[in-house]
Amino acid sequence: MRTEEAIRMVAAARTDADLFGADMSNQRYRRLVAALHPDRLGTADPAVRAAATDALIEVTTRWRGGGGMMLGDYTLRRLAYAGDLADLYDVGADRLLKLPRDPADNDLMTREAHALRVIAERGDPRYLPYVPRLVDSFRVRDAATGADRLADVLAAVPGLRSLEEVRRAYPDGLDPRDAAWMWRRLLVALGLAHRAGVVHGAVLPRHVLIEPDAHGLVLADWCFSVADGGVVPALVPGDEDWYPPEVTGRRPCGPGTDLAMAARCLTWLMGDRTPHELHAFAAGCARPALDARPDDAWRLLGELDEVLERLYGPRTFRPFTLNP
Repeated sequence: MRTEEAIRMVAAARTDADLFGADMSNQRYRRLVAALHPDRLGTADPAVRAAATDALIEVTTRWRGGGGMMLGDYTLRRLAYAGDLADLYDVGADRLLKLPRDPADNDLMTREAHALRVIAERGDPRYLPYVPRLVDSFRVRDAATGADRLADVLAAVPGLRSLEEVRRAYPDGLDPRDAAWMWRRLLVALGLAHRAGVVHGAVLPRHVLIEPDAHGLVLADWCFSVADGGVVPALVPGDEDWYPPEVTGRRPCGPGTDLAMAARCLTWLMGDRTPHELHAFAAGCARPALDARPDDAWRLLGELDEVLERLYGPRTFRPFTLNP
């Protein structure tokens, strides 16, 4: 479905049945969301982008009001997030159902489910809250096309905000003292995964979620994960420049891949406010050759703490808030 066609369909619809069909077709809903999603529009005319945004709000509002559809044992209440390759629906009980828009991405959903199971089985229980918890994984048959999609159900933590949102709130750069706790917690999440033999493969600002008040962090979207020494299967479209050379060159990756991307996330967040000492620390994490980078997140956390103590003295809790 083309964007312009979707805009016209939404504008002409007088009832929910006009939009989704008499049976409230989940397929029709997904096609409309995909056609109207901002990632689909690229360099479209601003007027088209504005009309698509308004239409997307109308579609998701009507779908939520209509009660949603059942997938397996879950009722899709509303579209909570539109991810890189999948949509995440609120299914109640602080859970999200993640459904790929294209059945060709089922393999990436399988990777996420496998990675989260491995981390849960092998990881230190104290740090498991730093990654999503897999609740369920099952196949969904599309009655219209016969195609199967693999759905993952994840436990959701309310109030999480991405580093992209933090950067928008602090366009001139985040205070390094606030960035420090985010970097430290991101290293804990990576240390947990790496000790379990899992490389995230896509440590990008949109995938690093923080809980501002309690200084919590969750590293999300494990669809691009690999075992240590594996090749990351795909790059997130539009973020190709974020990856170290072993990923773009389709060469084996390791913990140093994630650590380089994490360092870039935090220096990007601080911008011109990055102190020289932290800039040098990040540069050491992002050397061109994988075998020249740090490969132990826990050891790197200790080294980061030493740099932070030299800069700011003993750690103290700094309240951090992010406006809705």
